[in-house]
Amino acid sequence: KLDGLRIVIDTAHGAAYKVAPTALWELGAEIIQIGHEPNGTNINQKCGSTHPEAMCAKVKELRADIGIALDGDADRVIIADEHGQVVDGDQVMALIASSWARRGELRGGGIVATVMSNLGLERFLAGHKLTLARTKVGDRYVVEHMRANGFNVGGEQSGHIVLSEFSTTGDGLLAAFQVLAEVKRSGRPVSEVCRLFDPVPQVLKSVRFGGGRPLEDKEVRRLIADGERKLGNFGRIVVRASGTEPVIRVMAEGDDETMVRTIVENVCAAVASSKA
Repeated sequence: KLDGLRIVIDTAHGAAYKVAPTALWELGAEIIQIGHEPNGTNINQKCGSTHPEAMCAKVKELRADIGIALDGDADRVIIADEHGQVVDGDQVMALIASSWARRGELRGGGIVATVMSNLGLERFLAGHKLTLARTKVGDRYVVEHMRANGFNVGGEQSGHIVLSEFSTTGDGLLAAFQVLAEVKRSGRPVSEVCRLFDPVPQVLKSVRFGGGRPLEDKEVRRLIADGERKLGNFGRIVVRASGTEPVIRVMAEGDDETMVRTIVENVCAAVASSKA
């Protein structure tokens, strides 16, 4: 039961605009709806998990206990705590993994996430003697690895959370229920329940290129290798081409934020000027 909880639910004018608030109301929560008036063209427009600002503002304005933002097809969720601060998919996965592990329900000895998940998540799991298996970006790769290796929790920082005990794909509402269950079970606010680790400083930038193969450019490759050497065991750098547009995405993370930012900027500049 969710009696006593005031919940802001943003369904992105999408698939869950009826079922999500109805399910929460049936469980006894006080519901405040936004993004619940689909007209056939407004799905995901400045709302939902890809634009959680409205949900966060509403949580603060109405002093709600939690905000839940789904995307248009409801396979992704972003949470806001009682202060209107965003809780991303990494923190949600940390919560689910640790609570399931305590109850002996976590399979595979850890969870599956992508190369974009924060190093802080990996360190948190290691502290609980759990592993983080990483895949390429995309929930399809997460699901494939889960099925092949016996994991039952996986997901992405962006809020795709796959719980194979209940579903074969991401389900934002199911993931939100896991958070709500832990909030009710513990009696603690969302800001405490869902802040299980301090994220390592992470910088992500995208740079367009005019053609060619910039990732084969000698200077780009040198700077990537130099970044890896500087970060060592205290950080990571991930450089990948977008699968949908002429963009290279450069992500680095590490304990030294200034170094991380410099590495990303240098690689992006080299990609932009590449002649390869």
